[in-house]
Amino acid sequence: MDQSTTSPVTPGNTPATLRAVLWMAGTLLSFCAMAIAVRELLASYGPFQILFLRALVGLVMVLAVLPRFGIRAVRTRRLRIHVVRNVLHFGGQLAWVYALSVLTLATVFAIEFTMPVWTALLATLLLGERLNRGRVVMLVCGLAGILIILRPGLEVVQPGALLMLLGSLAYATTMITTKQLSASDTPLALLFYMSLLQLPLALLPALPYWATPLLKDLPWILCLGIAGFSAHYCMARAYRLADVTLVVPLDFLRLPLIAVVGMLFYAEPLQPAVMLGAAVMCCGIYYSVRRESGRRAG
Repeated sequence: MDQSTTSPVTPGNTPATLRAVLWMAGTLLSFCAMAIAVRELLASYGPFQILFLRALVGLVMVLAVLPRFGIRAVRTRRLRIHVVRNVLHFGGQLAWVYALSVLTLATVFAIEFTMPVWTALLATLLLGERLNRGRVVMLVCGLAGILIILRPGLEVVQPGALLMLLGSLAYATTMITTKQLSASDTPLALLFYMSLLQLPLALLPALPYWATPLLKDLPWILCLGIAGFSAHYCMARAYRLADVTLVVPLDFLRLPLIAVVGMLFYAEPLQPAVMLGAAVMCCGIYYSVRRESGRRAG
């Protein structure tokens, strides 16, 4: 959201690289905090109410910073695309929240790493982007990784895992629409319409099962909304300061971090198949990113 320009990163520009690493650390901590907050809130509230509370806190935060940027920052001529984007994003969030209730934290995050794979495939089908060697490697590694994690034929594939796969596909479609919107709308506008449009999407199905929020849950509710806001903001700042070949590998640290959290706080065992499958996917993604970055530099 900071519209100020930043100098390009060079080997001698260590402070900028260090700041990018710190912003990505904020991203990782935010995503983990969101997952923990959802886990804690699921004991008292349904998935739709949790998403409503997140959207509500997010909207309050956007409105709080809006005076600094002015009403122009949230104006748009592409409301229809915002609606499509947020219906898809809401579906992805719903799948994510449900998956957190039935799967280990590490499994959910590992399956979420399929999102870049889906995004590359959808960009080829919907935007006509070329499926080059790097993207083919990423697709093959993504398929191999998810087969390692789910182990169909060796174990019963859990419905929550399949739903999370669909959620990752929804997130990937959201990335395509975000790419279209980013050419004309500000990041603040994307956050504003995300919260505004998802409020009624979550509220209507939440009403029949509504539970009055308790004071003891207020820290988790605030944590969920604030972490959701800060995760996107910190990642945007990191991408402004450093090349994707630095930022993307740092994002992969989400998995071991959340695996340790699950082991320490929820007694979740470390699953070698999940780690191996995620590593295979991450290798494919990193190869594709390096190849794309090298072509741009050339």
